[in-house]
Amino acid sequence: MRFEDWEPHYTAILEYFGFEREADEEAARVLADLAGGRDDIALLEALIRGRTVTVCGNAPSLPAELDRIDGTVLAADAAAEVLAGHGVRPDAVFTDLDGATDIFIDLSRQGTVMVVHAHGDNIPLLRHWVPRIPGPLVATTQAAPIPGVHNFGGFTDGDRAVFAARELGAADVRIIGFDLADRDVDPLKRGKLYWAGELLRMMGYDL
Repeated sequence: MRFEDWEPHYTAILEYFGFEREADEEAARVLADLAGGRDDIALLEALIRGRTVTVCGNAPSLPAELDRIDGTVLAADAAAEVLAGHGVRPDAVFTDLDGATDIFIDLSRQGTVMVVHAHGDNIPLLRHWVPRIPGPLVATTQAAPIPGVHNFGGFTDGDRAVFAARELGAADVRIIGFDLADRDVDPLKRGKLYWAGELLRMMGYDL
């Protein structure tokens, strides 16, 4: 998705939550510096283009849905740990690092692409985790892209993975482990789930 097409949605999200564009832009610059020129976007695209892709969210239903996995596996943040615990190594993990554990580092060593997202309130996490990632790395932002930092569209880890799969030419994108109606969450998370639902509906998914 071109940033010109994404920007109206991004602006609405900023206004909804009271987030600051400048903070997102600063986080993107920090991530670019930490990445140090590493950009494995070609590898990520090779895993996706022309293939069936399954995007795995971290809802409690995920373990019961693992038999629906097909093709390339994209994990939304902490879903990666659930998958690994069931013997499934995701091909890529889309994460803002708030669910990161040392399992992410182990997966990275095995070749999983870490698609790390920068936003205004995760700079300390970026500084902690990005230098420790030994394997393939792709950097993303929800603000305007800069050299080495991509914007495929999307807001939460899960819907960003769906946007990226579409943008990078997946033949089919399947979604498992998503529960956007979960009310047992705090107001901020509820707002994020609302926007994830809106963005996914925009792409034809009514979850």
